[in-house]
Amino acid sequence: MKNVKDLSKVELNKEVKVKKINCNGNIKRRILELGMIEGTKIKPVLKSPLGDPTAYEVRGSIISLREEDSKNIEIV
Repeated sequence: MKNVKDLSKVELNKEVKVKKINCNGNIKRRILELGMIEGTKIKPVLKSPLGDPTAYEVRGSIISLREEDSKNIEIV
C-alpha cells in the first residue's frame, strides 16, 4: 500500500502541492472555494498555540484550516 501524505503532516514553511481533495459536500466546496485545487502550492506558516488550527499560505492569501479538514487534502 502506498504511503499517502496529507496536509496536516507538513512542517511549517515547507511548500507542497495539492494532489487530491478526499472529502465531499460542504467541506470539499469550502476547500475548493479557498483556491486549493489540484496543483495549487500551499505552505503552512503558523500553528495555533494548541496546534489546531493551522494557517496556510495559498495563492498569496493566508487561510486557516482545522486539522480534521487538512487531513482531507492529499499532497505531493
